[in-house]
Amino acid sequence: MKPVDPELKKIITNFLSEEQTDVRRIFHGRGQRYPGLEHVCVDWFSPSVLITLFNDYDQLEELASHINAVDIHQQVGSIVVQKRFEKGVPAIALKGAISEELIVSEGALRFEVHFGKHQNIGLFLDMRLLRDWLQKHSKDKNVLNLFAYTCSLSVAALAGGASSVTNVDMSKPSILWGEKNHRLNNQESDRVKSIPHNIYKSWGRTHQFGRYDLVIIDPPTRQKGSFDVTKNYPSVIKRMSKLCNPGAEIIATVNSPFLDENFLLDLFAKHLPQSQFVSTMEVAPEFEDAFPERGLKIYRFSYMA
Repeated sequence: MKPVDPELKKIITNFLSEEQTDVRRIFHGRGQRYPGLEHVCVDWFSPSVLITLFNDYDQLEELASHINAVDIHQQVGSIVVQKRFEKGVPAIALKGAISEELIVSEGALRFEVHFGKHQNIGLFLDMRLLRDWLQKHSKDKNVLNLFAYTCSLSVAALAGGASSVTNVDMSKPSILWGEKNHRLNNQESDRVKSIPHNIYKSWGRTHQFGRYDLVIIDPPTRQKGSFDVTKNYPSVIKRMSKLCNPGAEIIATVNSPFLDENFLLDLFAKHLPQSQFVSTMEVAPEFEDAFPERGLKIYRFSYMA
């Protein structure tokens, strides 16, 4: 049996050499910078290590032994493996128990994550720097969060002083989960508007809360029966002229290996000519990709009415 890759061992050893309180991607095999480990990712959700596999990996027991051996601060309470490549996305515990509901921290923010219930556990770690940015640039703004999922970006916006946030997502369980995240951060419920509907059936309600100073568009690449990024993104962009205040900022994302850096730039130029491209926004460095054009792309636009 092959031993655990030395580079993977080194990265985990370095991470656990210090006490870690914040959620973080430890090892990003999906970035294709580590040959033979493209199917392995390791995350930290204190006190749990989550190993996500996208294909078979024969060194699990050895990897768990290494994690235990280098846990010098005795901070690892459980080691959980999620097998994305198997039907039902099963999760197993190599150490401790699977915490189906766990409260974790990212800086001053707190979020609830779920192991063993869903494919996605409730918090996308690659958006860490965007949450930081929102905490610094949301003061007194009316924020619209489209495809809000569990509302982590809205939590960050309110923490940054936003006057209000409106969360739109077709999944009612996700919206309810997001409302719990707002409560975890002691954010006033009257500053949070929730619309648990298909985005195309909720434009009327979205308009009811006035025009917005900051709009976040963070869609799934493909959501069965609801959203296809190549087919449906243009119609969302067209709506911005009816939703944005003059000078509003629009944060738009796309995460597909088949759509390059020009995809969103071209769509905004064509469907919202009143907008101006401001900058790309950095993805958390722990998600470094050998082919960044294939990974998560975050763009910032200004609406110039």
